[in-house]
Amino acid sequence: MSINNAKNIKTRFRAYQLETDGSLFSYWAEGKFTLIEARFTNLSASQLQAEMEACGSPFVDTLHITSWDNDHCSCTEIQDLLETTCPTKIECPGYSPKSQNGFKSIEIIEKYISDSMRSNRPAHIKNISPEYISLLDEAVESEYKDICYNPRYLDDCCGNNNSTVKLFRYGCFNVLSLGDVESSNISSYLRRRRILQRETDIMLLAHHGADNGFTTNKLINHIKPSVAICSSNRGNQYDHPPQSIRSILQNNSVPLCTTKDGDVIIESVGDHTGKYLVTNYQTGSTQIKNSFTANAKKKKILSYNRDTLRNIQKGTPSYRKIK
Repeated sequence: MSINNAKNIKTRFRAYQLETDGSLFSYWAEGKFTLIEARFTNLSASQLQAEMEACGSPFVDTLHITSWDNDHCSCTEIQDLLETTCPTKIECPGYSPKSQNGFKSIEIIEKYISDSMRSNRPAHIKNISPEYISLLDEAVESEYKDICYNPRYLDDCCGNNNSTVKLFRYGCFNVLSLGDVESSNISSYLRRRRILQRETDIMLLAHHGADNGFTTNKLINHIKPSVAICSSNRGNQYDHPPQSIRSILQNNSVPLCTTKDGDVIIESVGDHTGKYLVTNYQTGSTQIKNSFTANAKKKKILSYNRDTLRNIQKGTPSYRKIK
């Protein structure tokens, strides 16, 4: 769908507190529910089911996993997650796991896919590998189509850099998922992508906001997200994000929300064409710790006339869009 044919799109995003280290997010718009990461703790399970009910989604459409590390995909939880949410598409990391957790997770996923072929909701797998990304169409600005940016090649020295990086943009605001990438070269590459500069609203901090050379002042200054999300557990034994990253965000006037405090819910408001409400809840309650509104970058684009939009879309493509 082109931005020229834009319509009001009710959109919701949620970052879930897990009570343990790790990440779980969801992104819903136009009746499509995407789950980012494969975690299913006692706390997040009830919240996820509540979110699906709030969105009117009995099933998950896409389960997107960025890494085979157990804080992103737990082999002890994924069976229950699959049985509860019944995704029809599973996007898996495109690299071979280095741990038993990863191999066991793949085994469970493959069995789920096989069993689903005998049901009325058959599922399939997409491995987000460099080969897969290279075959995707060039991405175009101002479209409502997701984009994959990483991995462009596999890093044998640092497995974190093989994490999937994807921009979810089929709703009225866009979410940039960065997995566990930590390379300064990947950071430099991403900050130069024009679509990311023009269209990123919500940034999920890479590697839980770790100070490893990826999240730099240049990156934040170029991408300019409206809000940064850090997935950290209640105990937060790793101190995510550290003060150095908090200072970078503060210096660039980027608000920070963390799941240490509780779930974070972001939802479109009004006419669903660009304004959204960010709410960071207190742990295990409906009490609000912080709340504010922001405007999606699409809101500005929607104000352009058709000639301006055509000129934008004729510009240099940024990377690869999902077919």
